[in-house]
Amino acid sequence: MRAALIVAALCAVAARAESQDSTTVKDTVSPRRTILNPVIVTVTRGIGKSPLETPFAMTVLNPDSTRPGQRHTALDESLALVPGMTAVSRTNPAQDPRISIRGFGARSAFGVRGVRVLRDGMPLTLPDGQTPVDYLSLESVGRIEVIRGSASALYGNASGGVIDLRTAAPPAERLGGEASQWLGDYGFSRTTLKAGGISGRVYYQADASLMRNGGFRVYSRQRTNSGFARAGATLGGTDYAIDVLGFDMPLAENPGALTLAQFRSNPRLADQPSVNKAARKVVRQLQIGVSTDRQLTHDELSASAYFGGRSLYNPLTFAVVDVGRRTYGASGRAAHKSSLSSRINTLTAGFDLQSQNDSRRNFTNCNNNPPLIASTAACPVVGEEEGTVTLNQRELVSSAGAYLSDELRMTGRLRLSTGVRGDNVAFEVRDRLIGNGNPDDSGRRTLRAITPYFGLVSMIGASQSIYGNIASAFETPTATELGNHPDGSAGINQELNPQKSTTYEVGYKAALDDGLRYDVATFITRARDELVPFEIPASGGRRYFRNAGRTTRRGAELGVSFTKGPMLLNAAYTYSDFRFDRYVSGTSVFDGNRIPGLPMHRAQASAAFSGRSLFAVAEVEAAGVSFVDDANSARAPGYEVMHIRLGTERIPGTPFSLVAGVQNLFNRRYSPSITVNAAAGKFFEPAAKRTVFLGAAIAH
Repeated sequence: MRAALIVAALCAVAARAESQDSTTVKDTVSPRRTILNPVIVTVTRGIGKSPLETPFAMTVLNPDSTRPGQRHTALDESLALVPGMTAVSRTNPAQDPRISIRGFGARSAFGVRGVRVLRDGMPLTLPDGQTPVDYLSLESVGRIEVIRGSASALYGNASGGVIDLRTAAPPAERLGGEASQWLGDYGFSRTTLKAGGISGRVYYQADASLMRNGGFRVYSRQRTNSGFARAGATLGGTDYAIDVLGFDMPLAENPGALTLAQFRSNPRLADQPSVNKAARKVVRQLQIGVSTDRQLTHDELSASAYFGGRSLYNPLTFAVVDVGRRTYGASGRAAHKSSLSSRINTLTAGFDLQSQNDSRRNFTNCNNNPPLIASTAACPVVGEEEGTVTLNQRELVSSAGAYLSDELRMTGRLRLSTGVRGDNVAFEVRDRLIGNGNPDDSGRRTLRAITPYFGLVSMIGASQSIYGNIASAFETPTATELGNHPDGSAGINQELNPQKSTTYEVGYKAALDDGLRYDVATFITRARDELVPFEIPASGGRRYFRNAGRTTRRGAELGVSFTKGPMLLNAAYTYSDFRFDRYVSGTSVFDGNRIPGLPMHRAQASAAFSGRSLFAVAEVEAAGVSFVDDANSARAPGYEVMHIRLGTERIPGTPFSLVAGVQNLFNRRYSPSITVNAAAGKFFEPAAKRTVFLGAAIAH
C-alpha cells in the first residue's frame, strides 16, 4: 500500500490523455509511438467494414491502450467494460474464467460454453462447443472484437456470441523486445518476455511467460508456463502466417465452491471434499495454425488450417479423469464485391471443418483424508491415487458447416444483410471397457441445424447508425455433457437435445467528433430446450444437464466512452431479465422463475488519466443480486468493488516502466461467480480480498 501511495503521488502530475478512439493501437514495445488505423472489423466474416455498418451489437477493445497496466493473467481482465457480457474470475486456478454473453455460457461449470472464441481467426472452441481458455496467452493481444449476440449463421455451433482476439502489430523495426516482472500478494509472481519485428516482407511477434501463484484461497496454488508466436510474410500480394500456442500447467489446485455460511465466515476456505480427494488439474497443450489471405480490388480469399494436442490429468471429488485429445480443423472463405448503378453488393461464402478425438479414462479417486489403511475392491492398492477403471472410451466429435451471406448497400444510407448456415455435428463413443459384466455402451448421435439471419442498417451521416436484426443460434451439449447420466449409465444421452434460439434486436451506434461514443442495444431472445446444469447429492459434485422447455431473455445494453483533455471515461451497463417460460422437472414447476447465475443489473466504469509517460486508472464494478438455482430459493448477494492502477509507461530517459495496482481497493467480500444448481448449497466462488501488486519492465 505504501508503494501504491508513492506511485499515486507521482501520477498526480499526469497530463494529456491518450484518445480512446478505437482506431488507436498502441505499439506495446515502444509505448510512445501511436499508430492510427481505420476502424475495420473482420469478425463478421465478410470484407472488412466499420462497426457502424454492421447489423450486430459489437464491441471493439484495445485493452492495453484504454486500460493500461494490466497483468494479462486471465481473459476476464481483458474483457472488462463490454455491455451484455459477464466475464469474471472464479478464483480457482483449475477453472477457466466464467464468461457469458446475453446469458449464453452462464451454465458453464468449467471452460467457456455457448460463446465462440478465436485467436487471429483460428478457433479455440472445439466442435462440441467447449472452449478451454487456460492456454490462451494474452501478452501479444492488441485488439479484441466481440459480437454480442447470436452469430450461428456465421460461426455455427455455440455462437451465442463471438470473441476474436487479434495479435498486436509488431514494432516497425527488425527487433524490439520487452521483459517484465510482476509480484503481488498471496505469492503471486509472473515473468514475461516478448519480442517482435519487421524485416522486409517478413514479420513476427512472440511471447513467453512463467507464473507462480499461492492463491487467495486455501488449496489454490498454481504454476504455469505459456508461450505464443506468430510469424508471417507478404509475398505476391498474399499474406501467409503461422500461429503457435504452447502451454504447460503442472499444478492447478481446485478449492471447490462454498456454502453461504462458509463464504460469510471465511471466503479463503476450501471445500473439504476437494482437499481430501486432492482435486486439481495438470494440463499440457500445443496448437499450431496456418493461414493465408489475399485481398484484391473486388475480392478477398482466405483459408486456414490447424491441428493440436492436449493432455489433461484431472482428479475430481468423484473420479480421476485422464484425457488425451487431438484436434484438427480447416476453413475457407471467399468474398466478392460488385457494383450495380449506385448499389454495392458483397457476397460471401465459406466453410468450417473441425474434428475432436478424445481418449478418456476415469478411475476411482482413492485419495482420502484420513488415508485408507486397507485395500478395497475399488481401491486395491493402498496409497495409489488411481483405483479401478470406471470408464474407458474414445469420444469422436466432428462438425461440418457451410454459410452464405450477402450485403447490399441499397442507397447511400441503407445496408441490407442476410445469410444462412447449415451445420452437422456428429458424436460417436467407442466403448473400450467391455466384458466382465460391462455392456457395450458404444453409440452415435448426429445433431443438425439451419441458422439464418437478417439485418438492416440505416446510416445517419458518417458517424451514427440505427440497426436491427433477427438472428438464430444453436448449441449442442458437449461430449462430456452427453456422457454424464444421472442414473449412472454410460454411453451417449439420446434424450438431451441441443438448445435453439432466435433473437430480435435493435440498436443505435455513434462515434462523434467531440470524443463521445456510445452503443445502445435492446433484444429479446426466445429459446427452446435451454441446457440447464444440475447436481444430485450423491454425485460428489458431478454436473448433469437437462433441457428446460422454453425461456425468454429480455435485455438492454449501454456502452459509453468519452475523451476530454487528459480524461478518458468508459462505462457499460447491462439489464438482463431472463426467465423460464415453461420448465417442469419431476414434480417441480419453475415457470416464471428467473434463470439463475446472472444479476438483473450490472454496471462497470473506468476513468483513465494518461500523459506521455504517466498514467492512472480507476475501475469500478457493481452487480445486483442473482438467484443461485432454478427454484429461486436463494440469492447471491450483490456487490460493488473498485480497482486502481498507477504507473509510468516509460520513465523519461530510461528503458524502464513501472506499475502499481490494488485490486478490491476497499476490501469487499463478494462472489462474482456462482456454481448454478450446486448440491449441498455449494454455490459460491469468492473473489480475492484486497490484493496489491507491482510490475516493472525494460524495453528495447
